[in-house]
Amino acid sequence: MKFILGKKMSMTQMWFNDKVSAVTTVKAGPCVIAQVKNKDKDGYEALQFTLGEKKEKNISKPQLGHFKKAGVKPAHVKEFRFEGASEFKVGDVVSSGTFAVGDIVNVCGTSKGRGFQGVVKRHGFHGFRKTHGNKDQERMSGSIGPKGPAHVFKGMKMGGRMGGDRVTTTNLEILALDEENDLIFIKGAIPGAINSLVMINAKGEMKVNLKKAEETPVAEETPVAEETPVVEETPVVEEASVVEETPVVEETPVVEETPVVEEVKTENAEEAK
Repeated sequence: MKFILGKKMSMTQMWFNDKVSAVTTVKAGPCVIAQVKNKDKDGYEALQFTLGEKKEKNISKPQLGHFKKAGVKPAHVKEFRFEGASEFKVGDVVSSGTFAVGDIVNVCGTSKGRGFQGVVKRHGFHGFRKTHGNKDQERMSGSIGPKGPAHVFKGMKMGGRMGGDRVTTTNLEILALDEENDLIFIKGAIPGAINSLVMINAKGEMKVNLKKAEETPVAEETPVAEETPVVEETPVVEEASVVEETPVVEETPVVEETPVVEEVKTENAEEAK
């Protein structure tokens, strides 16, 4: 089995040749495994998935200590039970790449809450006739219990709170994948409102750390930084020897030509004699 957490996004449509299909976009993963449960310690095998990020001040200290090993501060945490969970380790990352186009998936989510509703909307009752004395009775439920037992049986279809239930939609097909942006396009509608949490599972082998393997070669290609000998070409600064050519100031021996003044003094001395 393979699993992933995601956020439901808006629906759209996709064209395949001359056929159009309604699809729901799901922002799936990346999910970090925060805990691996085994039969020896916990009594069953399961993986604890995390999704999103939360402010540290909004997480309790026991939870911070629990997630410290995985290095996450998640907004959502869900647990998936399946045999073979011990093959994984804390810190493994599950991304949308673990799924493939054509996979048949089950999507579990919380349906939209619709508040208190009557029997027509909640259970699909057709209502009464709108003529011949049925005033204000069109959407009534009618009789709800037999006269003999004199009580309402448990499970009777009546008005009440509608929605906000855990719903699983099965046998949905993945029509397209966008691994770069972690988007899964699922054919049809899935339960929940936009931005609500959904859990996706399907048959097959779960793959982890796919994005890390793809990103590492890019980091190795960073020897471009070693090509910075361009900085060594700064001998242009050595051309500042032009400043050293200031011996022009040394050419001021013009001041030494002042012996002319001394000759004048000697001439004046001779005249004085």
